[in-house]
Parts: sequence; C-alpha cells; structure tokens
Amino acid sequence: MEYWDIYDKDKNRTGRTMKRNDWTMKDGDYHLTVLGVVSRPDGRILITRRTMNKSWAAGCWEVPGGGVMAGEESREAVSREVMEETGLDVSGCGDGYLFTYRRDNPGEGDNYFVDVYRFVLDFEETDVHLQESEADGFMLADADQIRDLAEQKQFLHYNSIFSAFA
Repeated sequence: MEYWDIYDKDKNRTGRTMKRNDWTMKDGDYHLTVLGVVSRPDGRILITRRTMNKSWAAGCWEVPGGGVMAGEESREAVSREVMEETGLDVSGCGDGYLFTYRRDNPGEGDNYFVDVYRFVLDFEETDVHLQESEADGFMLADADQIRDLAEQKQFLHYNSIFSAFA
C-alpha cells in the first residue's frame, strides 16, 4: 500500500498521511504530485500517451509524473516517476525545479500541489522504455505540437504548465 504525506495550505507537511487515491482529505489538506518535462537538447519534449484502461483521461497525452510518497522529497519523486514511466534517468540533470501550482477542489477530498520540473537530457528514442501499465505510446514533440494537442483537449495539465515548454 502506498501512502502520501498530507500538507497544509502553505505546503508544509502536517505529520499525517493518507492512502494513495483515498480522496477523503478535508478542505485545507493537500497531497503533493510532480511533473517532469524531459527535453532533448534540440528542444523536443518527451510526451507519453496514457493507456486506454485508465479510469481518467485514457488516451490523453501528458508528461511523466505522479504522487510523492510519504517521506519522499519532491526531487526524488520526479526522478523516480520519470525513470519508472520512461526508463530515462534524470538524476544527474541538476535540480530542474521550475514552479509549484496549487489546485483546490472544495468538498471533493482531492486538493493538491504540483511541483513542475524541466530537465534537458540527451537521449535517443531507443532509450525510452515505457511502463506498460501507464503509457502505450510516446512522441518527441515541440511546443507547438503540444499546444495543438491541448487545443484538441488531448493534453493534460496544459493550462497549468505551458510555461514549462518554452
């Protein structure tokens, strides 16, 4: 069973935890997720397509990311998530932190912070090894292609993270 730390509105750990995806948090409680934008030196960005068996946003495009486990630091989590989902190791790419945004969903038990990172990594398409339970395809896209997918409502989180693609 995976557990996540619960944070307060100022992004401080409260000392409490929750079970992953157990959306029973009270208003004012948050969990933390991460997103890792992985860019090649030529500027193209690795995006992945969610498997069709996902209960939410099946078949949509996104950047690697996921929940920060209890006791884990954000930077550790983004490295882990990128490695698990794509097989790429961004641990040597420097900090990469860009910004955090907060999403409040009153009454839904699912308030969260998202730490967004960007890493430049020299890799080939053959270096990408997708986690089959998470993604069934990938693409190296430029910022315009990602924007076009977002306009078609096929790219997740775009309005919150578009500045990470610049």
